[in-house]
Amino acid sequence: LLSYLSFPCRYFRWWYKKTRIEKKSAFIDLLCAVPLQQIYGCPLGGIGGGTITRGWRGEFCRWQLKPGIYHYETVIADQFTVCLRCKGQTVYQQVLSVERPSTLQGWNWGYCGHYAFYHALYPRAWMVYELPGQNVVLTCRQVSPVIPHDYKDSSLPVGVFIWEVENGRDEDVDVSIMFSLQNGTGAKEDRSGGHWNEPFALEKGGERVAGVLLHHCTHVNPFTLAISAREKAGTVVTHLTAFNPMGMGREVWQDLLQDGRLDSPAGKSSPTEKGEVTAAAVCASCRVPAHGHRTLELALAWDMPCVHFGSKEKLHLRRYTRFFGSRGDAAPALSHHALTHYQEWERKIEMWQKPILENSQLPSWYKSALFNELYFMTDGGTIWMELPPDCSAEDVQGPAGAGLSHLLPVLREYGRFAYLEGQEYRMYNTYDVHFYASFALVMLWPKLQISLQYDIAVTVVNEDVQPRQYLMCGQTAQVKLKNVVPHDIGDPDDEPWQRVNAYLMHDTADWKDLNLKFVLQVYRDYCLTHDSLYLRDMWPVCQAVMESEMKFDADNDGLIENGGFADQTYDAWVVKGPSAYCGGLWLAAVCMMCKMAKMLGDAEIQQKYTVILSKGKEAFERLLWNGKYYNYDSSGSNTSSSIMSDQCAGQWFLGACGLDQEDFEV
Repeated sequence: LLSYLSFPCRYFRWWYKKTRIEKKSAFIDLLCAVPLQQIYGCPLGGIGGGTITRGWRGEFCRWQLKPGIYHYETVIADQFTVCLRCKGQTVYQQVLSVERPSTLQGWNWGYCGHYAFYHALYPRAWMVYELPGQNVVLTCRQVSPVIPHDYKDSSLPVGVFIWEVENGRDEDVDVSIMFSLQNGTGAKEDRSGGHWNEPFALEKGGERVAGVLLHHCTHVNPFTLAISAREKAGTVVTHLTAFNPMGMGREVWQDLLQDGRLDSPAGKSSPTEKGEVTAAAVCASCRVPAHGHRTLELALAWDMPCVHFGSKEKLHLRRYTRFFGSRGDAAPALSHHALTHYQEWERKIEMWQKPILENSQLPSWYKSALFNELYFMTDGGTIWMELPPDCSAEDVQGPAGAGLSHLLPVLREYGRFAYLEGQEYRMYNTYDVHFYASFALVMLWPKLQISLQYDIAVTVVNEDVQPRQYLMCGQTAQVKLKNVVPHDIGDPDDEPWQRVNAYLMHDTADWKDLNLKFVLQVYRDYCLTHDSLYLRDMWPVCQAVMESEMKFDADNDGLIENGGFADQTYDAWVVKGPSAYCGGLWLAAVCMMCKMAKMLGDAEIQQKYTVILSKGKEAFERLLWNGKYYNYDSSGSNTSSSIMSDQCAGQWFLGACGLDQEDFEV
């Protein structure tokens, strides 16, 4: 008890050393939490290439380009501006933002929010602007390439903005949409100097795309942003290579106001001086006939192909480099691909979503949650990395992973995938909660779930004998035991995959749920993918983790016991003795061991776990069922008879795999 009471002192000492001496960020920062801002909307970008989030008011306000590291900053220069012209005269020019900033005061800000509407159904979002007094309606449809069972375009760091223009006037209107963007993310590196912009145009397959490249030349993880528009019959694309986003911005405003176009200077801009910031703009213009409709298509792409994590030890290539190269010059090709393929993406997105949206048996809130909560698949600090071409089996297997015969082919073909527990819980593939989220991955991108499981399996069979102190209890133990599932595969501010278990609160080698959740996912994955090679590779690992779990059944009654501390995913809840949650997961895992053994013809293992299942079911009912529900645990404490909402998680997983009836019913 005294050890737990001294946790605040231990945490503060660790936090001070990490943040003030090592100059790193804490993996869980209890002292400097990110303030809550209810401003965020649908993020831009595919899986694993970084994300840029727009707010529901249209602002560009959250940046995750450095892998797993977030920067929360609204960059005021990043805007869409509309210009309307009739009979050769500009009649309306407005930044489509409700802001009234202290910079760029030469622009017309303060759009009335009463005339704008936001909708999102991930990975798309819609912003509707009913331009006051103009009888013109703009609808900006935002699209990102997040497409189930697609392992190419779903990796691309791009977003497309399709502007539908409806002219309700009795006369033609010339409409221009200007997209302005600062070179950077609003961080201090924007002022570090050496950044520069240049115009580009790319014609391929009869399609031409033009815009501006903004080269952000930092020492670590440099990147290029690209703003562009699609040229087509009746659409003119112009640009401004560079302007000062910290100034009044009058030269940009007057340039657009004069003729609804930008001057399109040739050549590169000069590199910025230290302390200086630069921005660029691209403009798409067309004539919309009276009571007619036209479309303008713009895009944002970002190219950060080669990345270092916080330790800067290894260089990693993002997934999209397999298709677009790793030289850092892919932004024009990415822009062109996005603007010429977004219609195909939307067809596939609609085919995926339509059956669910049209299912009258499902409530609206559920449909919304199913799709809109998927944003975390891309915006969860997500990384999707290629395996280096010279990587050998020994490099990824470690000393004890030789039995995973299909590990290398899977990782070579589909790469490595990881996402954070949360933006403020900075640990990759936190396994106790991935257990729940994994349904989204295995149902939509099953090969990424298989890849993730292989990474976990490699970690299971290897160990890390380095000692360290755990903050909650103050005890010292090794980082990772053999034949135990890790809590996570590392911190993006360190070196994920190489150094696992960034979680320092508890020694998770004594957690009761991690090993069980591995077994449950293995069989569930097989159920949904029918990948027998995967099942055979994972079978010895399942046996190893279950054998490791046996030590928690001290009285040999077929049911594991919790240890009297927070030894499972609910890591602030003490559990003692047999419990509904961990006991139920255990029985479900034992059941799946019986099923897998039968399928693989392992009669000895099947018999072993059949006996355990029979004993364990009887003990579970006898010790936990109170006539109405299963008790939280069997400790007899004042919380023992609590109703835990997650008490049947094991049964839920069995049901998802069709194992909740007949021979294998638990």
